Amino acid sequence: MEKAAPARTRGSRKQKEVEILGLEAGIKPPQAIDIEEAVLGTLLIEQDAIAEVMDELNPDCFYKEANRKIFKAMSSLAANHDPVDTYTVANELAKTGDLEEIGGASYLSSLSLKIGAAAHLDYHTKVLLQKFIQREMISISIGMQKDALNDEMPVDDLLNTTQQKLFNLSDKNMKRDTQVAQDVINEVIEDLQEVQNRTDGLSGVASGYTGIDSYTLGWQPSDLVIIAARPSMGKTAFVLTMARNMAVEYHTPVAFFSLEMSSKQLMKRLMISETGLVSEKIKGGVKMSMEDWDVLNERITRLSSSPLYIDDTPSLSIFEFRSKARKLVANHGVKAIIIDYLQLMVGPPELRGMREQEVSAISRSLKAIAKDLQVPIIALSQLSRAVETRGGAKIPQLSDLRESGAIEQDADIVMFIHRPGYYGVEDPTQKDIANIIIAKHRNGAVGEVEMKFRNSEVRFVDATDAALENVESYMQLTESRANAQVDDLGSDLEAPWE
Repeated sequence: MEKAAPARTRGSRKQKEVEILGLEAGIKPPQAIDIEEAVLGTLLIEQDAIAEVMDELNPDCFYKEANRKIFKAMSSLAANHDPVDTYTVANELAKTGDLEEIGGASYLSSLSLKIGAAAHLDYHTKVLLQKFIQREMISISIGMQKDALNDEMPVDDLLNTTQQKLFNLSDKNMKRDTQVAQDVINEVIEDLQEVQNRTDGLSGVASGYTGIDSYTLGWQPSDLVIIAARPSMGKTAFVLTMARNMAVEYHTPVAFFSLEMSSKQLMKRLMISETGLVSEKIKGGVKMSMEDWDVLNERITRLSSSPLYIDDTPSLSIFEFRSKARKLVANHGVKAIIIDYLQLMVGPPELRGMREQEVSAISRSLKAIAKDLQVPIIALSQLSRAVETRGGAKIPQLSDLRESGAIEQDADIVMFIHRPGYYGVEDPTQKDIANIIIAKHRNGAVGEVEMKFRNSEVRFVDATDAALENVESYMQLTESRANAQVDDLGSDLEAPWE
């Protein structure tokens, strides 16, 4: 009896695993054989029907193996611009040796008799796609459970692999339809109406830096903005001050993903710049007086009530970031996302060890997420050491972007932070100067904005009021151009805001 117990234990464990995986249920996977046959029948009779479903369906969308092979043959014929009918499909299947396996020419003939109404093809296609996605989700969940039972598989790899499969499946179900020009024009006019009602002359999310906003007109939805610099140039201080400006001054919900510093460290920096107190007092090195506490409590009121969301998850994977970003946009109405910094993110598991390809995948994903969520994503990036070895003023160039040229290609805007004083400039008036170099701007002009870095407050500020004058002159120029365009259109287009 004592020897039999282990056998029952092993059997119970194996049975438990089978139950977990759902392999013994005997329930058929989601399918719609009758609709599969109706779709194939329609494709055999209607010559133009195959073009309507080629981009939506693939052979795996058909559950019955015979139907899967028939659609594959149809797709092959359509790709070669050959006609699709009972005879051509039969010949194609004969070439691959599949004709008899699908039931011969008689099965194809029977399909042509089961034709559904061509008008219902779009609906039937969506049903097959739904069943396919359901089957894929079951397959993913079974694979996930098998991997979860494997103690040798790291949990991070398990999560990343599963998320990747789910996102790939989601992308298959989120194809955008082609839009006619009139619909796009209507959307543009609606956007234009909103811009006309704004008093700041911007069309995007204000950064709080007037000089930069004069070039960008605010951070635009769906844009990927890369802000790059060498270490110790103040990248974090730059975007942290910007996040504060957005959330406190403009009440714009902002998400800040910090992969390098903890949330407490970031907040201490904000408190230093917000209160003007000596940094040692906030950091705890110097004891604070009662007056200091009064100043602190008074000046952080707006900061504490601002819509600023900080996430300090280390080694954040691109898949986890996408999930968190979607939740922040959906639940908190976040209008801009900041990442500090790109090279600390983790890419797809299959690209581990191939750093350049991994960074390229991260860059492409960030651009896709920005476009999907319709929010600007502002990511910090490191520059290579080539800047340090360069002679002269050591001004950064696009070729200095570290580890991947894809960053330059994917980004809508690339900006560099250059502080001449860091490189030992003798002119005392230049020691706190920071030049923000706009090296790439897909939808606007490139140029340079002069700012100042206040080291004691760990923040950047506009250098002069000239930056504001540039914004006002730009607004006046834009308004005059808009009025001229409306006059030229005359009665051909009635402005919807009148």
